[in-house]
Order: sequence, then structure tokens, then C-alpha cells
Amino acid sequence: MRVELLYFDGCPNWTVAEERLHEALRSVGRDDVHVAKVRVGSPEEAEELGFIGSPTIRVAGVDPFASGGEQVGLACRVYATPDGLRGSPTTAQLVEVLA
Repeated sequence: MRVELLYFDGCPNWTVAEERLHEALRSVGRDDVHVAKVRVGSPEEAEELGFIGSPTIRVAGVDPFASGGEQVGLACRVYATPDGLRGSPTTAQLVEVLA
């Protein structure tokens, strides 16, 4: 399983996402999976990577939280969670996409 965490330095939410991602991987018995962190440093790089905000999580090259209407760019991303809009998916949401 290939898991990537794309982020940019201007958004602090990626650190929470990283913690939750590791928790979720442990929960599904996949703590052996390496999470590749990809720092996006410029608008050009965001365009090249199809980066729709920080943090972006990809599993096997697919963003399971993308709706298709997002814009590419260096911005903080929000996720719909059971508790409202947040800067990272919940651990339970991540478990669901990793299971």
C-alpha cells in the first residue's frame, strides 16, 4: 500500500493529519506502511502534482476525500467530518479509507 501526505509549510494542519494517519494505519494493522511526505513548495509544483490543499492524503495514488471540484493551489484544505469542517480527516475517516 502506497500512502502519501502532501503538504506545504504555510499550513499547520498537516502535522495533525500525519498523527491521525499513523494512528489509523496502526488501527488497521498496517503500521509497517511508510507514509511518504511530499512538501509542495511552489504554485508550479502544486499544479504539477494536482495538489488541492494541505494536507492531501493519497492512497495508491488516489485522494479518497476529493470531490472533483477542488482547485489546485497552495492553500489549507478543509474536510467534512462528523464534527463539522476541520483541517484534517478524523482517525475514523482515515481507518475507513485504509481498511
